[in-house]
Amino acid sequence: YPVHRELLAVPAYPAKTALAQLVHNQRLRQRFRFRRAYLQAIRRATRTISIMNAYFVPDRGIRAALKEAAQRGVLVRIILPGVSDLRVVRLATQRLYTSLLHAGVHVLEWPERMMHAKTAVIDGVWAMVGSYNLDNMSLRYNLEVGVAVVDRAFGACMNGEFESDAAQCRPVVLATWRRRPLWRKLLEWLAFRFRRWL
Repeated sequence: YPVHRELLAVPAYPAKTALAQLVHNQRLRQRFRFRRAYLQAIRRATRTISIMNAYFVPDRGIRAALKEAAQRGVLVRIILPGVSDLRVVRLATQRLYTSLLHAGVHVLEWPERMMHAKTAVIDGVWAMVGSYNLDNMSLRYNLEVGVAVVDRAFGACMNGEFESDAAQCRPVVLATWRRRPLWRKLLEWLAFRFRRWL
């Protein structure tokens, strides 16, 4: 499975070999390694993109890649917390729901308690597990670490966990979401204006 050249880039590998690499952004020049890895994997997805993220306020490039994937027939699902310990981040995230749903991305909310997962699995082959959120804080400020894995067995395990979690979630329905009150939309808009600090 093709991945970014900095993450597990190899010409070929035996079918029974799992490839894994520790990824971090400790140095300034490594700040965008996670983003590049996600972006390339999303753009090359052909079947499924399954993401769980505690603080989800991705930049325009990531949002566009997710929408484009959904529009070319990839099943894109994102599990997000229905309850957050950072209300302003949740509002900023919800500002994105309408455009994501309209593009065909499936948004699901984890019920009741805060969800801290930061995982992704794409096409059941490429996976990322770690501390990285798809937001500006992880991209530019926080020190993050993750493990990128290319392996069908591990991908199948990740898919199984995702399906189990998705079954517990509440899907966000576009028609219903659009009927939320105006004051709520204004709060989301205002929170999203501060996304550079979230």
